[in-house]
Formats: sequence, C-alpha cells, structure tokens
Amino acid sequence: MLARQALSPVCRLARHATSPNVCSAVGAVPACRVIQRSQFAGRAIHSTAERAVVVPGGGVRSVTTCAFPNLGGTYSKECKGNEAVKSLQIHEYEGEAGAWSGDLLVLGIFEEQLTVEGTGDAAVASLATDDIISLDDSLGGIISELIAEGDFKGKPGKPVCSRLGGMIKRVAIVGMGKASDLQGPKTWKALGSAAGSLAKTHKAQSAAVAILGQPTMDPSSNLAAIEAISSGALMGTYDDFRFKSKGKASVLQTLEIIDMGNVEPAVAKAVAMTMGQVLTKQLVSAPPNTCTPTFLAETAAEIAAEFPDVMTLKVLEKAECEKLKMGAFLGVAEASLEPPKFIHLTYTPPGGLTLSTLKLGIVGKGLTFDSGGYNLKAGAGSMIEMMKFDMGGSGATLGAAKAIAALRPMGVEVHFIVAACENMVSGRGLRPGDILTASNGKTIEVNNTDAEGRLTLADALVYAESQGVTKVVDIATLTGACMVALGGGVG
Repeated sequence: MLARQALSPVCRLARHATSPNVCSAVGAVPACRVIQRSQFAGRAIHSTAERAVVVPGGGVRSVTTCAFPNLGGTYSKECKGNEAVKSLQIHEYEGEAGAWSGDLLVLGIFEEQLTVEGTGDAAVASLATDDIISLDDSLGGIISELIAEGDFKGKPGKPVCSRLGGMIKRVAIVGMGKASDLQGPKTWKALGSAAGSLAKTHKAQSAAVAILGQPTMDPSSNLAAIEAISSGALMGTYDDFRFKSKGKASVLQTLEIIDMGNVEPAVAKAVAMTMGQVLTKQLVSAPPNTCTPTFLAETAAEIAAEFPDVMTLKVLEKAECEKLKMGAFLGVAEASLEPPKFIHLTYTPPGGLTLSTLKLGIVGKGLTFDSGGYNLKAGAGSMIEMMKFDMGGSGATLGAAKAIAALRPMGVEVHFIVAACENMVSGRGLRPGDILTASNGKTIEVNNTDAEGRLTLADALVYAESQGVTKVVDIATLTGACMVALGGGVG
C-alpha cells in the first residue's frame, strides 16, 4: 500500500515542452503516486494547455498538450476533433419549427404522419396530418419535395436533405418508424446522430431538431428522449483524425431541441456519458506505440485531476506488485520493455460514505498489445495487427470512470481497476508449461501464453476483492474461442 504524500509547498506547476510522442516524454517519469483530493483542490490544472502528471514525492508537473483526452501527442488537430464535441451547446427552443432560423433543420417524422398509397416499389407517400401539412406550407413545400424525391415513407433509415435558402439554409427529414412501436432511446439517438452527422457534412454552425407526430410521453420518458437525442448529436459531431495527415472537424456550435421542454438536466447527463464514450473510443483506437501501460496510467491521472473532489488514484509499479505477490499479472508483463502499471481509481460519492453505500468494482482487461507470447499469433486470421484493441476493457473502464465522476451518483463507491501490461516475446518471458502463483496463493500452469488475459485479470479480481467490493463488473476482450463457441451473433 502506498503512503499518501503531501504536496510540497514549494512545488509549483511549471509548463514543460513535450516531445512529439507524449507517451515517451511522460514515460521518463519513473512512478506515479497517490493523488489526494486535497492536492488538486482549487488548482486549475486541467485545461486545453496543461495536464497533471504525478511524480515521485507527491509533486505535480504539467505538460502542455491537448486537454481531452490527451492522446496522440501534441497533435493540434486532435484538440479540434474533441473540441467539436466539447463545445457543442444544446438548448431548448420554444416555438414552432417553421419559425426557427439557422443552418440546418432536422425533422423526425413518424410513419403516422404520412399516407402511403400503393405497394412495393410503386408505393407513394404523402402528408397526412394537419401539423405536417402546415409546416410544409411554411417551408415552401420542401417536406413534400423531399418525400417524393427520396422515396421516403417514415421508416427508420438514411435521412434525406436538401438546401432551402432564406432563414433556414437546409432541411432534412429522418424516418422515425411507427410511433405506436417506438424503440425507445435507439430511435431518439438515431435522430440526434443524423443531426450531428448532417451538420458535419454540410458545415452547419447551428442546427435544430423537431419531432413531428411525437407520441405523448411522461416526464421521465421525455427526459430520456432528450438525453438520447443529445447523445446521438454529440457523437455525430465526433471524428478521430489524430493520426491522419488531414482532417476536418465539425463546426456545429449550437443544437436546439424544439418543443420538448427543459433540456438542461438530460443534456448534462448526455454530455457526461458522451465524454466517457469518446475517451474509450480514443483509447481503443490509439496505436500500441502510443497507448502503452504508462499511457493508461497517465490517463487515469488526468481523470483524478479533473475530478479531485470525488476521484483518487493509486498506481502500483512493478515493485509494489511484487510485494503483493501478483505473479500471474507480472508473469505476463515480464517479456515487455514497457513497465507494467496496476491502476486503481476510486470514486467516492459527494458527502462521503455511509453504512448503506454500495461498493462496486469495475475491472478492465488492460493488454495494450498482445503478440500471443511464445504461442505467437501468426498466420491468416490471427489478427495480430489488431491486438491494440486487447485493452478495450481498460478503455471502457476508464471511460466509465470519467462518466461516473461527472455524473456524481450518490450511495455508491466505485473502484476502477486495470492491470495494464503488454504480452510480448523475449528470453525472460513466460513459456508454455510455466507455473505462476497468483496473489491469493493459487498456482496456475500456463499451457498457452496467448491465454494471458485471464492471468492479468486473476490478480486484478483478487485485488478488487481485497478492497471490500460487493459486486464486480469484469470488462474484457477475451479469447477468440468465445466466437467459436457462441457464434458471431453473440456479444
């Protein structure tokens, strides 16, 4: 167990230049220590210019780079890609859709708003209700034109968009299916996603979403619909071009949701969830020479620094893992030049713990690259070039940590645990036939070094149990044999 260390009063944040590979620059820092809430209280260290890295002795240094998430080095375009999501403002609009003005108006249309005559390819749809006819008239007949030209019948599918000009530059229609058979968040999220994607395609700075034929919903369902629309729109604006020579970020600045009431609480939840999703996507998408175990530990440090009142971090280095006798985890890590990092983020609810507080563990598999070891992944179908995604469980775990810290739920303490390492090949590495001893004293005979995930998770799960958690969620990209056993339709 690491002792908590006070921040030296002479320690000051000093901006350092980074190398093109931020991971290598930070990799020079030999150890992360415990981050206390008090260490970051009142310090504006998490910004578009700085990020905190905990160094031995409890001090903090900042590194000039992109703010969220800090992946891919000092690529300026990475900032732009994420800023498009972070800067999008979502508001309510009180008024008729036809009175709105801006770059893009997206209309969700349920099938009940249309009359369909004929069958098959000969079927033709026309406007059926007074509200859609009135809106079509106010928009100069653009809805009727889009329905006719796009073979649109209100079924879920690809949106149809056209330039209008005047107060509204473009209008798009999106099929919502039957209101009587509403698919819940899936339907609403698809509408928001269409709005975000269309805005990005057409370089819209302002957009609005309106639903025609919206079914009557209770307040809870209405908030869930707003949240799903917002989440879809946020992810619709997202793009990842950190490692591309060119990339164009969305310029969408405002999205207004028409006539659905107060959107603020639902939007706040959507933003928190989306930021977690974006972090997960970027971690999983990053190449293994960028997203190393050290990099995952550093990402955890950023989360703790951003939410210092509810998040604390402890990163166990190899020596600490040896003291805890994590032989299964360290056995996998032994062949790699990248040092293993055992990451433990803890969320404590505002106001602290009570006797009724639920203790939950979220454990994510953290193999930042899996060569298979001596049982090397080789030949067609081995997917060795894709093995950067073997840390998908840890990416999801850290994404969940970011979202939960932002949502600040009461009544639950959450332990986010990642045993991060690589599975490589070397003369000192794990061999088929070796026997390892896990931290609970259990011995494990290794018949296949490409079955490494269960070894790292064994010590991670034992550690989670030692923290007093009563429920555990295990997130992992496990063996391809699962696809053989269960089929491609499961998962």
